Amino acid sequence: MKAMILAAGKGTRVRPLTYDLPKPMIPILGKPVMAYLIEHLAKYGIKEIMVNVSYLHEKIEDYFGEGHQYGVQIGYSFEGYTNNEGEVVPEPLGSAGGMKKIQKFGGFFDETTIVLCGDALIDLDIKSALFEHKRKGALASVVTKEVPWESVSSYGVVVSDKSGRIQSFQEKPSQEEALSNFVSTGIYIFEPEVLDLIPSDRPFDIGSELFPLLAEKGLPFYSQQRPFNWIDIGSVKDYWEVCQSVLMGEVAHLDVPGIQLEEGLWVGLNTAIDWKGTRIQGPVYIGSGSRIESGVTIVGPTWIGHGSHICQGATVVRSVLFEYTRVLPDVSLNEMIVFKDYSVDRSGDMRHVSEYTDGEWSNARDRRAKRRVDNSSEVNQEEKVLKII
Repeated sequence: MKAMILAAGKGTRVRPLTYDLPKPMIPILGKPVMAYLIEHLAKYGIKEIMVNVSYLHEKIEDYFGEGHQYGVQIGYSFEGYTNNEGEVVPEPLGSAGGMKKIQKFGGFFDETTIVLCGDALIDLDIKSALFEHKRKGALASVVTKEVPWESVSSYGVVVSDKSGRIQSFQEKPSQEEALSNFVSTGIYIFEPEVLDLIPSDRPFDIGSELFPLLAEKGLPFYSQQRPFNWIDIGSVKDYWEVCQSVLMGEVAHLDVPGIQLEEGLWVGLNTAIDWKGTRIQGPVYIGSGSRIESGVTIVGPTWIGHGSHICQGATVVRSVLFEYTRVLPDVSLNEMIVFKDYSVDRSGDMRHVSEYTDGEWSNARDRRAKRRVDNSSEVNQEEKVLKII
């Protein structure tokens, strides 16, 4: 069995995280989502993995290389071109179109292949899914999960009979139009013959075009309703909730890294914490090389990325701070994601740092900002007045 990971999309619903990162590189516990997928495939002996890439492709390729560190072989198929100015222009071909390009180039899909979206955490029993696929003589199988009816408009809805044979497929229907609340998880098993149905002269999508075609032709196309954990990062709100669940220990097989100093507190190497007046209520992870000043309050679940600096009197509650974030003195961040120059609150409201009158955070690598913080601390000590820079 081979595998393909779909990783060419822009991930617009997860902005601002995807301004600088392709969606499969979004970190959970400091590790890209796609890394968990590759480790899971390797666990089931799947060693040949193709990845279609486009938007910020070099970040995926530079991180994973050819897969030697995972005990697998990884190949890449870039979707785009270089223009007359020498600029690389991403041009995704659609999820099915990307498969067709790979097949035309080197015939990769010469045996049963599992295809996965690169932006979800799973613990699917792949061996059992493959067995059911073979037992039913399926040309294509879709692994499904039941979701609340009010959520169906975010997914591809699968309509199947009692045997699991798919009769129709609805791509993100409204709740009123949905014929089922079983949705595609973005995990598919394909036989090589499926590639013959994909045109090579235009972009082509799996959910909105290939699946309806399979159903229309009455081909052996089945759904599988399997018990497994599926954590989809569809939006920034989803990402915040996933991070909360993971830190709370609610997701099996995902352990907080670092050294556990006390109940609910993990730290990376060379982390400095001034405990004078500081209160940390776990679960909290503080990344390597981070500095926590006196009088700080941190309430978990909270993730603080490496190289960060939480200044005197600041409060961080149930938040995710990416690496090298400096939270300025006396600032309070509550249920926030901070990523470079942007913050996103729990409801998904995004703001640029410039929108805050006095600023609330900065880049911990910026020496100019550090000098301003240091000077402010001196004033505070002399005048015993705390103020936000």
